[in-house]
Amino acid sequence: MDTDLTAAYDRCRELHRSHGRTYYLATRLLPAWKRRHVHALYGFTRYADEIVDRTEDLPPAQRAARLDNWAGRFVAGLHGEPVDDPLLPAVLHTIAVFDLDRDDFACFLKSMAMDLTVGSYRTYDQLLDYMEGSAAVIGTMMLPILGSTDPAAAREPARQLGFAFQLTNFIRDVAEDLDRGRTYLPDEDLARFGVTRDDLVAARAAGHSTEPIRALVRYEVTRAQAHYAAAAPGITMLLPASQACMRTAYALYGGILDEVAAQDFDVFASRAVVPRRRRLAVAARALLTPAGTPVTIPGPRLSAAALTLPGSADRVSSPRR
Repeated sequence: MDTDLTAAYDRCRELHRSHGRTYYLATRLLPAWKRRHVHALYGFTRYADEIVDRTEDLPPAQRAARLDNWAGRFVAGLHGEPVDDPLLPAVLHTIAVFDLDRDDFACFLKSMAMDLTVGSYRTYDQLLDYMEGSAAVIGTMMLPILGSTDPAAAREPARQLGFAFQLTNFIRDVAEDLDRGRTYLPDEDLARFGVTRDDLVAARAAGHSTEPIRALVRYEVTRAQAHYAAAAPGITMLLPASQACMRTAYALYGGILDEVAAQDFDVFASRAVVPRRRRLAVAARALLTPAGTPVTIPGPRLSAAALTLPGSADRVSSPRR
């Protein structure tokens, strides 16, 4: 491997280690040769996210131009042109090694661009369309790297795990997203529980939630759990060497829902974080768990009916584009 490519993989690994601690820990459980490819995908998605979210001092049009410029260099690299970039050579190499679907990357970049102009989503279906690019395609990008005994059957659980992880982040980060002028909890859900955006802003300022907001968050937690339930069969479809990694990621991201429930669904009181001791214990347990062992759905205990995605059977069985 040439020096520039090695440096690009190292750059992606550092981004992953610095910004994705939970997922980075899980990735440590993969065979060494696979880790760099997961770091490359994380580095790609993180860098795009930073162009959008870490340049708030720039007007949206200028941020959009930066994203377009970087995406253009990426597309040029896909067509074999030389790329002068600190991390793109790594993701381009990973795409080539695993013959990853280029459309997944285009879908991801489209969702990143949406964050520059879209501040809220009226319905959950609209949010799902956004999450198709921001989350579901990351599951399908990862699948060839992780490997599966039945890739076709594992594809939909991989997408559902992307939805589950993303919605978990949205639940945890309501306050942080408000600071960026965004609300990822659908407007129709806010209305259902008698909550307005001003109510969320007031709760952010007060440092605690009202009862209607806690009820709203409780509802979103059950929705996330439905995605975790739909994703669960996919863990045991992975190659045995990859199961400990994804079992750990599944449990730790899902553990955020446990922490949200433990603070009575008050996402403004403090940021829900899985304690380091628990993270290490989960990773150790995953290493000792025999391949093929089913995972446990995270969060509060719910009925089977509550773990069914409401009115979304088509989204469980077929990908959205």
